[in-house]
Amino acid sequence: MIDLHYWPTPNGWKISIMLEECGLPYTVKPVNIGRGEQFSPAFLRLSPNNRMPAIVDHDPPGGGEPVSIFESAAILQYLAEKTGRFMPRDVRGKYEVLQWVAWQVANLGPVAGQLNHFANYAADKIPYAIDRFTNEMNRLLGVLERRLTDRPYLAGEYSIADMATWSWVFPEYQGRKVLADFPQVARWWDTVASRPAVKKGRAVGEELRRGATTLDDEARRVLFGQTAASVTKAEGERGAGGTRPTS
Repeated sequence: MIDLHYWPTPNGWKISIMLEECGLPYTVKPVNIGRGEQFSPAFLRLSPNNRMPAIVDHDPPGGGEPVSIFESAAILQYLAEKTGRFMPRDVRGKYEVLQWVAWQVANLGPVAGQLNHFANYAADKIPYAIDRFTNEMNRLLGVLERRLTDRPYLAGEYSIADMATWSWVFPEYQGRKVLADFPQVARWWDTVASRPAVKKGRAVGEELRRGATTLDDEARRVLFGQTAASVTKAEGERGAGGTRPTS
């Protein structure tokens, strides 16, 4: 059994989708990132970066003690190697996949996240920041468009690279059809979205965020006010039995 420490966000969906694709049994352990649950000492032991997702595999390859892993890219690779699925075993095929996983975590995810922050959550709308990340997101979609021109998936066959990337591509954003200028990306996105395991994995935890269309002041402090000092303080309060994280 695998414990999935999770909240329904693009990074969380990567792992719930992979678990569904592999048919691995798992238990969802919600980590409400808007209420500071990622700062609990117990979660810090699993994820030193105070970020979900994280997993604990109680039946690791080779047996022995449970294995805990944080960071979505590492989790995807671990699950692929555990099951022998969605990542080739030969060196060329393996790194064909892993370089696109690295591209997603180093480029697409951070840029999409910053764009979403400055366009939707920042109290002051800064045109330069919004334009900067809008343009970079457009460039990255162009990278995907070229890559998908002559192949159905990022590494040829469907893989963890597609799962990682799909979650961070938004066909529509702020009322705009973002993929209208990227027909190959749109075709690929729809193909991945049609997979039963993707639908099921994407739906995991929908009830956790139901009705939470806006962030209150506490959630804003938790999500957007983190420093080394505030994180240490929040961890200390939770370790002492506190329930209210601070920034």
